Amino acid sequence: MKYKLLVLDVDGTLLNEAKEISKRTLAALLKVQHMGVRIVLASGRPTYGLLSIAKTLELGNFGGFIVSYNGCQIINAQDGKILFERRINPEMLPYLEKKAQKNGFDLVTYQDNTLITNAPENDFIRKEAKLNDLIIIDEEEFSTSIDFTPCKCVLVSDDEEALIDLENHWKKRLDGTLDAFRSESYFLEVVPPGVDKANTLGVLMEQLGVAREEVIAIGDGVCDVTMLQLAGLGIAMGHSQDSVKVCADYVTASNEEDGVAQAVEKMILAEVHAAEIPLDLLNERARHALMGNLGIQYTYASKERIEATMPVDYRTRQPFGILHGGATLALAETVAGLGSMIICQPDEIVVGMQVSGNHISSAHEGDTVRAVGTIVHKGHSSHVWNVDVFTSTNKLVSSVRVVNSVMKKR
Repeated sequence: MKYKLLVLDVDGTLLNEAKEISKRTLAALLKVQHMGVRIVLASGRPTYGLLSIAKTLELGNFGGFIVSYNGCQIINAQDGKILFERRINPEMLPYLEKKAQKNGFDLVTYQDNTLITNAPENDFIRKEAKLNDLIIIDEEEFSTSIDFTPCKCVLVSDDEEALIDLENHWKKRLDGTLDAFRSESYFLEVVPPGVDKANTLGVLMEQLGVAREEVIAIGDGVCDVTMLQLAGLGIAMGHSQDSVKVCADYVTASNEEDGVAQAVEKMILAEVHAAEIPLDLLNERARHALMGNLGIQYTYASKERIEATMPVDYRTRQPFGILHGGATLALAETVAGLGSMIICQPDEIVVGMQVSGNHISSAHEGDTVRAVGTIVHKGHSSHVWNVDVFTSTNKLVSSVRVVNSVMKKR
């Protein structure tokens, strides 16, 4: 595979205006992960606010990552471990509070599943809490109540000009101490110095041994520009400001038009060839799925034939020690599913429709069976696969017919 990492901004990029992942985008992102590309969510949201999105995308099953707080943390989606972290010097909190009070701004910070603020009734703050599924904690004495080191603080106001003035002042006054930038017209975010999505992405790339040329980044905002420039292929959303678009290598459609899906289909899925399918990665990342639980391992893949093995053991045998017919059908569907994913078009998805098997002989515990799937019919709306299952001595155990329905992504 040419690309190994797909880095996605969340709000305005991955999510549509209803704050949802469209069916087409979800299908494309699941498929690209099956093809061996890891996904990184890179967002200004707190870590807790990204967990449900990571779960929907199944990042934990495919070795994905979360970059939260605009780069303050890197989280391994598989086990939740923090791989990188930067936090604000707590000695700066009284200063931030004093500045907020002087300008009539409200203050926010985050801890786990809570949002801590001195203005719990502020509509912008309530919206932020709801968006990230956070519990609001009211702390009138903001700085003295914070007994932890926050990743970031946010000053909130509907006076955009006042926020801009303070942002410009802090860029000179706090240089090397804190960084400040507006993520929304009403939000002025404060983070540790030198932290942004690009710098933190660079840390992750170094840890993984991934080169710039192997990274695609997609975003829509000014905060995404450095990330787009760092990636080998930087893609701006169609609704982005012109200042963002000119920094990108490619401009896709808007988030209301499945811009992420269109970019992934064009830049990754359309370029996948059978010889490039990373079977070792597919096997590794499927270990928590049904395939992994049954011990199924892909061993060969082309557009005409797919092969996989499965042990006959406590996971796949009947009580009498012979291969379970249901496990055999699961093996056949796994083989045919990968085959159809390889041959379908980037804007198509494949759904299993029918499976029927003839069980001819038995395989006994301790053996390893081998499934060989060959394409019988490759139509516009369906694929038909024949999957023969053999013992290690090449005795035919079952012959299975699998029908997959091919549908356009919507």
